[in-house]
Amino acid sequence: MSGDTAKLPPPFRLIAHEAIGSTNDEAKRLARDGADEGLIVWARTQTAGRGRRGRFWVSPPGNLYFSLVLRPQCRVAAAAQLGFVAAVALAGAIGELAPNIELRCKWPNDLLADGKKISGILLETEMVVGDRPDFVVIGIGVNLAASPRDVAYSATSLAEEGIPGVVPETMLVKFVERFAGLLACWRDEGFGPVRDTWLKQAAGLGEPTQVRLDHETLVGRFIDLDGDGALVLGMPSGNRRIAAGEIFPVTA
Repeated sequence: MSGDTAKLPPPFRLIAHEAIGSTNDEAKRLARDGADEGLIVWARTQTAGRGRRGRFWVSPPGNLYFSLVLRPQCRVAAAAQLGFVAAVALAGAIGELAPNIELRCKWPNDLLADGKKISGILLETEMVVGDRPDFVVIGIGVNLAASPRDVAYSATSLAEEGIPGVVPETMLVKFVERFAGLLACWRDEGFGPVRDTWLKQAAGLGEPTQVRLDHETLVGRFIDLDGDGALVLGMPSGNRRIAAGEIFPVTA
């Protein structure tokens, strides 16, 4: 990827692997060893890729798998907003290459193409002391050539949506170009502009929604995203703020 690497805006730089266990694990190892913000670990395939809640992330060749090291210097609750920054940047990158696909942001960190999952984003934060993270690693997988079967939420890929031939290098560069600008906006102006953009593309906003938590399942209406990125669920007993969980549409 040497030619495309030159196109990455500073401070982003790339370490590329043909195969690796997990790009997130390698990015965290490098961050612990002092890697600066902007380091990207990219692999053509993973043998131990992970999604949210430790789920195995199927990683065949042809899709995009990478992890990004950030050092945001903010409170940990604000660091969680970086997942939304990444989602908005990725939606823009995919939309540029596939303008006819309807893209939606699924809370907290997935992207849907025509109602099916096309990308997942995993944030992992490591603390040292106090309420400020030492670093944040954002792991991203994008289904370009293939998608998994037998998953909780129907999945798809760009190829399956009629957009074959998009290579991982191209998608990575498009993402970084957009993410760099949005990251600067987030630092300068806060979460508000990113939140507004995300809400315009939100899946299920205003609709009946099922939220699956660790020990219970809630049903209400997805009415808002709060200032930290938590989902606001409207319920008969009042609004409930949910910081972590999984949402599904309510079907008849």
